[in-house]
Amino acid sequence: MSEDIAEQPAGFARLLETGPSTAIAEVAAEVARRAPRSVLFVGRGTSDHAALYAAYLAEIRLGLPVASASPSAITLYGARPDLTGTLVIGVSQSGGSPDLTGVLKVARETGALTLAVTNNPDSPLARAAELSIDVVAGHERAVAATKTYTAELLALLMLIEGVRAGDGHLPAEERAALEKLPQLAADVLADGSAAELAQRYRFAASLVATGRGYAYPTAREAALKLMETSYLPALAFSGADLLHGPLAMTDHDIPVLAVVGDGPGGRSMRDVVARLGERRVDVVTIGGSDVDGASARLAVPSVDERYAPLLDILPVQQLALALSLARGEDPDAPRGLKKVTTTL
Repeated sequence: MSEDIAEQPAGFARLLETGPSTAIAEVAAEVARRAPRSVLFVGRGTSDHAALYAAYLAEIRLGLPVASASPSAITLYGARPDLTGTLVIGVSQSGGSPDLTGVLKVARETGALTLAVTNNPDSPLARAAELSIDVVAGHERAVAATKTYTAELLALLMLIEGVRAGDGHLPAEERAALEKLPQLAADVLADGSAAELAQRYRFAASLVATGRGYAYPTAREAALKLMETSYLPALAFSGADLLHGPLAMTDHDIPVLAVVGDGPGGRSMRDVVARLGERRVDVVTIGGSDVDGASARLAVPSVDERYAPLLDILPVQQLALALSLARGEDPDAPRGLKKVTTTL
């Protein structure tokens, strides 16, 4: 897991290279040409969190209605919804789960433009889709996904921005900003504060993760990483949902990871952290600046809110790794889990 985490700056650079970048641009140009009227995402686990990030991008940047598919409606109940004019995107590291492949097959038969985003271009999911994007993350050693997640995020970002541009190619200013990501990611990973924080929460019984907007997928992925590597019960809420009921359960015994960046989502989260601080909750923020009411911060660079999820998750991955080791667990082989999970 440590090696996988360390490879992410190189993974960003690889996706931004001419070959992979051009391949994504070609797919984006074709999507723009077909002009879908809505977008439907399908994914499981970590890849579903990447899809959620892309859903925010598609709604905000493309102005399209977006939904998340329920695979069981098709694979268990035999539904065949009319998906004419819909872009259906399946996101999967392995591309090997039968239910995701089943959704894309039916979607293609019922009028959708289908796209697979995967780390295995020869997978059943990629073969079932009309279009496919290889996130070129390379072999991932650990069961817990790290470098494939951030590769999915960047590939989906490049796709959505390419569709927005119309010809598939990123505007020069956007391209220049993204080319800074490899070095920014390396700088984040060089900071050792996540390991120190692991000792602080070694005996925690539960944890809450929260964020809004583009940061909400990071909160969900943070909770999953902590659960699957440290067996720490962790709940994820949007900052807004946290205030609608779950706030009542928070106290000084339940630490909170709050993703608080720049932009509208981050500004809203500052109010959430203040509310938690009133309840004397131990809040650790993830972001570029200190936040009133927080007791600690995992520092990341201040970047455009759209790019922040690619960096915000990095110290959380390091925290999950360090916390698992501190609790005497093996983060490379979580009990009961395999690298490829097949669901029907």
